[in-house]
Amino acid sequence: MQVLSGPRQAGKTTLAMQAIESSGLTAHYATADDPGLRDPSWIESQWEVARALESRGTSRDVLLVLDEVQKVAGWSETLKRRWDADRRSTRRLRVLILGSAPLRIQRGLSESLAGRFEVIPVPHWSFPEMSTAFGWTLEQYLFYGGYPGAAPLVADPPRWRAYIFDSLIETTISRDVLLLTRVDKPALLRQLFRLGCDYSGQILSYQKMLGQLQDAGNTTTLAHYLELLRGSGLVTGLPKYSGSRVRQRGSIPKLLVLNTALMTATSGISFEEAQGDREYWGRLVESAVGAHLVNTTLGSPIEVSYWRERNQEVDFVLSNRRELLAIEVKSGTGFVRRDGLAAFGRAFPRSRKLRVGGNGLPVRRALEEPATEWLERSQRSAPVTTSES
Repeated sequence: MQVLSGPRQAGKTTLAMQAIESSGLTAHYATADDPGLRDPSWIESQWEVARALESRGTSRDVLLVLDEVQKVAGWSETLKRRWDADRRSTRRLRVLILGSAPLRIQRGLSESLAGRFEVIPVPHWSFPEMSTAFGWTLEQYLFYGGYPGAAPLVADPPRWRAYIFDSLIETTISRDVLLLTRVDKPALLRQLFRLGCDYSGQILSYQKMLGQLQDAGNTTTLAHYLELLRGSGLVTGLPKYSGSRVRQRGSIPKLLVLNTALMTATSGISFEEAQGDREYWGRLVESAVGAHLVNTTLGSPIEVSYWRERNQEVDFVLSNRRELLAIEVKSGTGFVRRDGLAAFGRAFPRSRKLRVGGNGLPVRRALEEPATEWLERSQRSAPVTTSES
């Protein structure tokens, strides 16, 4: 059983249709993206349709594609029962599951379908994908982000912004979070999302977040809601790297949008105004690089975090069991912070260092390479960087 999991409009359905066409298999596609479809019997009926196709006696396997399956109550238990029954009867039925709520999908898989699935993460579209599909420049990608459905609307900014709000933000929060998960303070979750957009790329303690939010809450609630927003592909809170998982989990988060369109659409700033505001554009570049790191490490053992001690800071840290890569993003804003890379190197001597932007690794090249390749390069040789001055 394969599972395509990712945020809305990442191309999961398109990939599934392409898989059906290229495989040449007899296939049955069905989607539960309908508020009225919440009963496990829906899965049962779709499975029976696929079984009927398989029982016709053709020599090829039959492919069953279930879209937005996480919206059906008890979906994972129903799939487990059907899957195990078909394996015992040696039916030639392949199953492809699609879901736009990655966190809920993962929970269902780990609770009921352990050992029966392969997860294929489908993240937001990358710069090379948007450039190939729509001919976008780097500047366009930094501002308009990686939503392919919104790309034809960029010439009409009000329509583009309305599409981001109505078709992506509101639909994701209402249907992928609030409708599927218990949220006692929906207004607080929405405010936290806006805060994540306003402060993307910045380190903000939960206490300071509470001071910015109108609805009452506590740090535990905020941490939980931030996890829900991360699981829906909207906003995340990067942990602080300390070499200790325990300290990471209790650390002050660095807020980060997972698609820069969320940051620019909610700000109301125009493309021209953003380019003319050096501080804002610098935050946009850093957010784009951070989102790229998170999106391209999905499903891998690589962890993305940040580091700060006193007045020394490193924008991002990539780590796995063998490699540790500290990353500083230079956006050309004219602001020069104290050398966090050197301080990080002293704290963690086995680490390697990388500057993105300025006279380091060009931002364009950084966004063209998955973060997994950044670590692989650091394993082969010292990464592209500048002096420690």
